[in-house]
Order: sequence, then C-alpha cells, then structure tokens
Amino acid sequence: MGHTLVRADDASVESFRGRFFKIRKALGTTAVGINEIRFPAGAEGIDHDEVETGHEEIYIVTEGAGHFVVDGERIDVRAGDYLRVAPQARRIAHAGDDGMRLTVVAARPQPAYDGRAVL
Repeated sequence: MGHTLVRADDASVESFRGRFFKIRKALGTTAVGINEIRFPAGAEGIDHDEVETGHEEIYIVTEGAGHFVVDGERIDVRAGDYLRVAPQARRIAHAGDDGMRLTVVAARPQPAYDGRAVL
C-alpha cells in the first residue's frame, strides 16, 4: 500500500499521559518524528533539549496559544505559528488560558535541504 491514513481518534495512536500522541508510530514512518501534544489551559511541557537524539524540532501550533521558553527567551505563539528549535537549545512549552495544540516534527539536520528545489 502506498499510503497510511491516521485519524485523530484512531486507536492505533498511542498516548502518553493523555497529552502526547505518538503519530509517527501509528503512521509507521521512519523519515521524521511526528507527534501531537494537546495541552489543557495553563499546562506546561517538559523542560528538555534534544542533544541525545540530535533532532531539530519544528512546533506547529494548530489550536490555541501560549509561549515557549527557549534558552531563557520567551517566545509567544498562537495558532498558525511555526517555531524551529535547534537540538542543543533547552525548551519548554506553556499553554495559554484556552490551552494549546501542537504538532511536533523532528529529524536530524542535514548539510543541505535535499527536497525539491521548486516547492
């Protein structure tokens, strides 16, 4: 089969603490890490870096708003924003008053982009 479809309520999506949803595993992809995080109002994530994995992370805010603290700098985010964080940077997400839903895409940085130049 040339595709995999996973819906938000799909039973194949493992959940960690009811907030972190393992989309990569459900899709069966090895190209990138991809997960979804659903924060209730006022919740915060885990302060961490990705030195061990070497992963650059891109956070895509799909619902709500909040802020990240990246290496001590506060960065406000809202639905429609994209935030890239380098592997060595410490980061933590904080949901705003209405909560925040994020898609996280992660992979090791490459020497150069190897995709299509026209897109």
